[in-house]
Amino acid sequence: MRRFVVALAMLTWSVSAYAASPVIHTEDVTLFYQVYDGAGGHPAADQIQHDYIDKGSDGLRSFLKQRNTTAARIVQAIADHPQVYADARKCLAVLPRAKVRVSAALSKLGTLYPEAKFPPVTVAIGRGKPVAIADETGVMVGLESLCGVSWMPADLEIRVADVIAHEYTHVQQALTSPAFYNKKDPTVLESALIEGAAEFMGIMTSGGTSYVYFAKATAGREKQIEAAFVPDEDKTDLSAWFFNGTLEKPGDMGYWVGRRIVQSYYEHAADKRAAIRDIIEIKDAHTFLARSGWYPGIPLGKDE
Repeated sequence: MRRFVVALAMLTWSVSAYAASPVIHTEDVTLFYQVYDGAGGHPAADQIQHDYIDKGSDGLRSFLKQRNTTAARIVQAIADHPQVYADARKCLAVLPRAKVRVSAALSKLGTLYPEAKFPPVTVAIGRGKPVAIADETGVMVGLESLCGVSWMPADLEIRVADVIAHEYTHVQQALTSPAFYNKKDPTVLESALIEGAAEFMGIMTSGGTSYVYFAKATAGREKQIEAAFVPDEDKTDLSAWFFNGTLEKPGDMGYWVGRRIVQSYYEHAADKRAAIRDIIEIKDAHTFLARSGWYPGIPLGKDE
């Protein structure tokens, strides 16, 4: 166990926050497993609070606060999914190799969108969801969720790179269009464009998406799915299209629809570089949709 802690403590990638290889912090994972192992895999809420959350990084506390995660909720998640927390350490082994993929993806993002910024990544342990979130300060990843989701790419190295590439588009959105990205009650269409832009740019930079199940789930049903999306566009109840997956069951079909709208915009654009900027810096959902040329079932380039 000591060897694990020492090795993990050394696994902080130290690169300029504005280079294409961001600093990736894993110290919070080390801290969590010290508490977890010290309690025989069954830490109490006060242990999680005082020895993990209180002693953790600002990135950890921001991650937990944004996702309404408390020590009690982490303890409950451990009880509900013990194997997820026992297995999460296996993702650590792929992080050095994944860094190479991440660097390549973000370098491509910097080429496609020269204004891109790359603040740090915080890798931590949460309550089993979400896999990752992002804001203007950086990317926050829940290692146990990233490692435990059953429907993402089986190759963990690819999985890590695809997720981080997706999230770095959210960083750019938060920096350039904060009113749009941080809207308190976004509509289905607004959410679809936020996530669809991240999906599209993730595919453009890392070459893939963590939502690998979309291709099979939507094949031959594109028009049917998208026709059902249209009457929901202006609703603020997102539950039919977003955040309805679990570790075992995929969801979030709104990501797929949004990605197709964004892809349609890109394919119809004469100036592709300007289109990338427009995609990342969306400020008005209906204006973007109207300019995209999208309609339910539109034939596009290769689906992912």
